[in-house]
Amino acid sequence: MFDLITGTSSDCTGMNRRSFLRVGALSALGLSLPQFLRLRAEQPAVGKKDVKCILLWMQGGPSHIDTFDPKPDAPVEVRGEFQTIATTLPGVRIAEHMPRLANLTNLYSMVRGHDPKNGSHGVADHLMMSGHKFNPALPFPCFGSVTANERGYVKGMLPFVQLGRNIDRRFNGGIAGFLGDQHNPFEVSEDPNAPVFRVRDLGLAGKEEQDRLERRYAMLNDMDKYQKAIEESTDVVKARDEFYEKAHGLITSPLAKKAFDISAEPNKVRETYGRTQFGQSCLLARRLIESGVQFVTVTDGGWDTHTDNFKSLKTRLLPKLDAGFSALLQDLQIRGLLESTLVVWFGDFGRTPKVNPSAGRDHWASAGVACFAGGGIKPGQVVGATNQFAEFVIDSPASPQDFAATIYSALGIPLHTWYKTQDGRPIELVPEGKPMRQLLG
Repeated sequence: MFDLITGTSSDCTGMNRRSFLRVGALSALGLSLPQFLRLRAEQPAVGKKDVKCILLWMQGGPSHIDTFDPKPDAPVEVRGEFQTIATTLPGVRIAEHMPRLANLTNLYSMVRGHDPKNGSHGVADHLMMSGHKFNPALPFPCFGSVTANERGYVKGMLPFVQLGRNIDRRFNGGIAGFLGDQHNPFEVSEDPNAPVFRVRDLGLAGKEEQDRLERRYAMLNDMDKYQKAIEESTDVVKARDEFYEKAHGLITSPLAKKAFDISAEPNKVRETYGRTQFGQSCLLARRLIESGVQFVTVTDGGWDTHTDNFKSLKTRLLPKLDAGFSALLQDLQIRGLLESTLVVWFGDFGRTPKVNPSAGRDHWASAGVACFAGGGIKPGQVVGATNQFAEFVIDSPASPQDFAATIYSALGIPLHTWYKTQDGRPIELVPEGKPMRQLLG
């Protein structure tokens, strides 16, 4: 079932509320979905480029040393248990458990100069997904919410979809913040790798269910006519018809139903992505992008490897990452979509250079790693470097604010866009960060 995550509404006193609206196929037209859509209708202002985005979010913080920034010449307590393998870039090596990604470095670039500037879960989700430091009195919007605000609906599809729930929202991570709940992600919590994957809000089981929906819709129209007669002056009533129409259209839309019908993909394609929730979510993200969704966040959990870091990476985390990420890049390229789809991979922060007594790595705030591909990004680049023990950045540091500036630049959203909070305060989209010119040219 879809969740409409309404995130956190906040004023300058810091008073917050968080609510989740569970929307069923029939109840959606009763209250929740139309209200959500009514809030969504802001004036769209499409950026200069028609570039969409898929963000691959690794909740918990992936180890930079054991993925894309290995240190094979460091002492064993730093380099860890993994060997390294060559990539298609001369002299560039990555962890041995990502062979498919090692052969695709012509399609993506690595940011080894990533300086996370934080080492705390929750706060990291907010900072990394918005480019703004956490402010308890003013939640800032994440990349997807800004994109939703700027682009609006395209082809009748939701502008911002989140697959999975692996985002820590204690500190307003991954939400629309002051832009308003209408720009929060439309969440899909179901596993697309399940034997039966059905998004109930967009897939009516049969004629009986369809007939019940239509009867309910007709009844609500009659109720609206009565309310209009006595409440014509209210903005909510004046706008209600438009949003019931859009809600009804989304639920019954063949395009939306088709976009989420991952079973239509050939088995060979599904196997290429990997039969995991992450792999199939990457495949579903591609389908959504094709159908008009502007921003898709694919979430994956379990990267907080304080214990058994190497076992977790070797047996579970890296194989599904290697399959899903590589298949996504190749699939987008084959379909001619990579140039118009920005793909970004990162997580909370890096992990400690020294392995702890539990064969794990802990939080590390001064070094991490990220990958960028598509959307006009120059592939085959290695941006920045850490020192010999992967402790800190020694070349071309890139902060979360720089990530934000790079992402918005690739999407064609001006960095000096100004928004107003609910109380009228002007806020600049990216006041500090600078785009990574090595990636953008």
